Amino acid sequence: MNVSDIGEFGLIERLANAVGASQPADLIVSIGDDAAAWRVDDAVELATTDTLVEGVHFLPGRTPWADLGWKALAVNVSDIAAMGGLPQYALVTLALPPETPVQAVDELYEGLGECGREYGVAVAGGDVVRAPLVVISVALLGRAEADARGRPRLMRRDAARAGYAVALTGTLGGSAAGLRRLKEGAPPDDPLARAHLRPRPPLAAARRAAELGVPCAIDISDGLLQDLGHVCGMSGLGAVLRAAALPVRLELRDAYPDDALALACTGGEDYELLFVAPRQTLEALGPEITVIGEMVEDAERRARLVDGSGEEIRLPAAGWDHLRP
Repeated sequence: MNVSDIGEFGLIERLANAVGASQPADLIVSIGDDAAAWRVDDAVELATTDTLVEGVHFLPGRTPWADLGWKALAVNVSDIAAMGGLPQYALVTLALPPETPVQAVDELYEGLGECGREYGVAVAGGDVVRAPLVVISVALLGRAEADARGRPRLMRRDAARAGYAVALTGTLGGSAAGLRRLKEGAPPDDPLARAHLRPRPPLAAARRAAELGVPCAIDISDGLLQDLGHVCGMSGLGAVLRAAALPVRLELRDAYPDDALALACTGGEDYELLFVAPRQTLEALGPEITVIGEMVEDAERRARLVDGSGEEIRLPAAGWDHLRP
């Protein structure tokens, strides 16, 4: 059996089972959520990590180095945001071919620094190694703030309940469409290409959601249906999403009208946030979020997309899996 036979998420489950027996009592959130969380005295620390690989996560020759630096940090900020936390310190590992131009690395760190200033993150260290292709790995540390009773404001994937509404920040499909545009030869300043190259995680909205008591969230990294499916699996529920309610990016509808719905639901890398909470709690977040469905009892624990008559819309795939063909 190869890892492609079980896929990325099957492998993650297998690894979680391998390390699960030795988890210390201070570890609040372990493998399976957007970030790990553990207690240190009266505080709760957060940590996440993500890796960008040349030819897998970015197009060599078509991705400006500064944009690559921005994105390498932003995708980690998104994970801390999805937990309701505050990002603070980053460790950056660069794996580089020896012939990599020094100016390219300077530009990469220029973009990384821009993102750090935008979100209040300091680069505290890292590592540099030789490799046959460019790989950038970022580990990001943060913290969760406490409520008036001293309880950490953590939004978790396993905290959804039947009847809770599902809401989304921003719009969907811009990144997937931007990747397609880049492959077609569009310049990096194309509006859709910018959505792919420079995601902007809604950290401020995430922190307001945590303050209001939103219990459950996840970021849109692998695709709307797949990521909501993780919430379904960990919460033991299903979800019903209304296709007509989805905030599909307008430029996507114009550029690829026939594929707009599929790209919005399965394309991934939008780095918007899904919030799951009682409707009245979500309404307090204001017009920057869109309610797109609700959590339901479902033995299959699936996220379903339905049309106006309630019929399920089947798409070829739910989202991105690193290990499947």
